[in-house]
Amino acid sequence: MKRKYLKRIVDDVLNAALESSGAVLIEGPKWCGKTRTAAEWAASKLLMQDPDYAEAYLKSADIKPSLLLRGETPRLIDEWQTAPVLWDAVRFAVDQRGESGQFILTGSAVPEDDVVRHTGTGRIARLLMRPMTLFESLESSGDVSLKALFDEDCGGEGLSALSVERIAYALTRGGWPASIGEKESAALRRVYDYVDAVINIDVSRVGGVEKSPARVRALMRSLARNVSTMANFTTIKNDIAGDEDTISEKTISSHLNALRRIYVVEDLPAWNPAMRSKTALRTSPKRHFTDPSIAAAVLRATPDSLLADFNTFGLLFESLCVRDLRVYAQAIDGEVFHYRDKSGLEADAVVHLKDGRWGAVEVKMGAKEIETAAGNLKKLREKINADKMREPSFLMVLTATELGYRRADGVYIVPIGCLKH
Repeated sequence: MKRKYLKRIVDDVLNAALESSGAVLIEGPKWCGKTRTAAEWAASKLLMQDPDYAEAYLKSADIKPSLLLRGETPRLIDEWQTAPVLWDAVRFAVDQRGESGQFILTGSAVPEDDVVRHTGTGRIARLLMRPMTLFESLESSGDVSLKALFDEDCGGEGLSALSVERIAYALTRGGWPASIGEKESAALRRVYDYVDAVINIDVSRVGGVEKSPARVRALMRSLARNVSTMANFTTIKNDIAGDEDTISEKTISSHLNALRRIYVVEDLPAWNPAMRSKTALRTSPKRHFTDPSIAAAVLRATPDSLLADFNTFGLLFESLCVRDLRVYAQAIDGEVFHYRDKSGLEADAVVHLKDGRWGAVEVKMGAKEIETAAGNLKKLREKINADKMREPSFLMVLTATELGYRRADGVYIVPIGCLKH
């Protein structure tokens, strides 16, 4: 029986893109729900990897690609990159038709830079889709809205039903739609299978160059051990040296690029605001996977093992929060960064909207760390040059606790199980 479709936050983003562009490209990791979401909006579809027709589709793409574009609109073209000529065919068709909302393309790998003749700028809008947030999987109450925080229309009150044990499971299960509602053992096995497929098959398909599965696994294991940190190539290389395989920095760079092209890793860039003084800022990104369950699976972590190792749990919890913040920010036209300066002052996440508004977030699992986190956020606010940038719309400590509230000093304490877009 077909599973009920759970509404995705990206649905509204897709709808807006279809109204303004001739075609929309939905990119993102495998299993994150791109095809299912696109199918909800499509009037016809072309599934390029359908084994009954794949060969015929590829031949048609070589001879007359426009034949594959025929159908009611919006027409879904799933995994378009298997026949890259379809990109230029779609771009040309959009030009000829002169109407918006003609095509939805999906892809779980970025093709080589030279396989399409035109960028599609002005014709094809790009939309990055990530795994499901806790709000989308119906595990967050949604009592606290990120948009309302920016609009200064939020009291911050909320109640999370997520225990620490439940967060440990949600983290290891991940935001994969097919796993929501599944038995725990099956959901965890699905992530292990995903990681094995990435290591043994998917990475080598990028660029057509075979890569050693042992080296890919060693790299991913190092990234998992260094998740939510600014580990550089030297750190990763030295960390890998503790395993069986050695790897050069050039190979690390090549393999990381391959993992990015299939949307397995998504580092968090550094924020570069205007400062009151000449404070030296750290510019290195923080290491993250597109979903924290990937890191957990690489480490073979289980909910129980995380509950016995709160150091690892804390780093993966931060990665979970970054995943959700990225999806929520995308819905309100924003991006997520991290901040760290030479003095060691940091914010685990800074949500910056295109209109210039921003808010700073510290991620702390327990209540004992809230006071320190709030103090750091207030110090950051004082360092920002308000003459060149706005005052922060909010300062937030994102937690694994149950109660959401606004402190007397204005800092919001928000459980991840209360947050939504």
